[in-house]
Amino acid sequence: MNNIMPYQNPVVEQRADPWVYKHSDGYYYMTASVPEYDRIELRRSETINGLGVAEPQVVWRKYATGPLSANIWAPEIHFIDQKWYINFAAARTTDTKEGLFDHRMFVLENETANPLEGEWIEKGQIKTKWESFALDATYFEHKGISYLVWPQKDPDIVGNSNLYIAELENPWTLKGEQVMIATPEYDWEKIGFLVNEGPAVIKRNGKIFISFSASATNHHYCMGILSADENSPLLDASSWHKKAEPLMTTNEQTGQYGPGHNSFTVSEDGEQDVLIYHARNYKEITGDPLYDPNRHTRAQVFTWDQDGFPVFGEPVPDKE
Repeated sequence: MNNIMPYQNPVVEQRADPWVYKHSDGYYYMTASVPEYDRIELRRSETINGLGVAEPQVVWRKYATGPLSANIWAPEIHFIDQKWYINFAAARTTDTKEGLFDHRMFVLENETANPLEGEWIEKGQIKTKWESFALDATYFEHKGISYLVWPQKDPDIVGNSNLYIAELENPWTLKGEQVMIATPEYDWEKIGFLVNEGPAVIKRNGKIFISFSASATNHHYCMGILSADENSPLLDASSWHKKAEPLMTTNEQTGQYGPGHNSFTVSEDGEQDVLIYHARNYKEITGDPLYDPNRHTRAQVFTWDQDGFPVFGEPVPDKE
């Protein structure tokens, strides 16, 4: 099934951490990290492959100094209560301290029907329990309650980032305590760095799934999954279970390296689930992989197994 590919990969070149959302107006809206890490852009298309030729619109640019001045990472676009929101991460500096960047999470809001138009207003930083490295905030709603899931550095836990969940007061304000639901524990989550990041939520088959990415951003980057029963208390860490094996990893045969940081959408006819992710088509990287620009956005249909879990399959080869 996974080899039946309606999509021409790569969909968009040099766009990492891709977020694609299909709205009720029939358009796919996309945002992603640009190689310069200096701006947020949006594009839209009535087809997934059309995103590659859609005109990107810059909706926000980084500042010259301050907390919003460096390494603009992994924007996501969400439609909440008839308004558009973009979550993103930004830092004060490109320097690292003890191996960690200085990112915090921020939110933009737009009331215009088409988010490529109108004004994006800064709603400020999503404040969490600690002032520490935090990024990749994602949003979902379940049974009338809004939740945020994000990676963050706990100052008392070794490693780069664990995954947390909290209820939301509004799209930029947490309500109540944050709860850790995942920490790097398996070998495949600890190569180069101890990382759980890039969460994305999909609800199917009586379960809530959170995909995430692990390890360093080179060919070791890969995707795993957490699940919880849809009737379980989602703010209870024991409701969440991590699959011991990754769902998608580098595939030398198909020439796809470091698949990760995904989002979920549906096919044009609404009948199939589609995984949107980035990967490189080569293994050897000169210098820091973060500054190698060739993580391209890819799309592939995925299926579900008899237990109701997603089957991502192998990352399919690029089309000529």
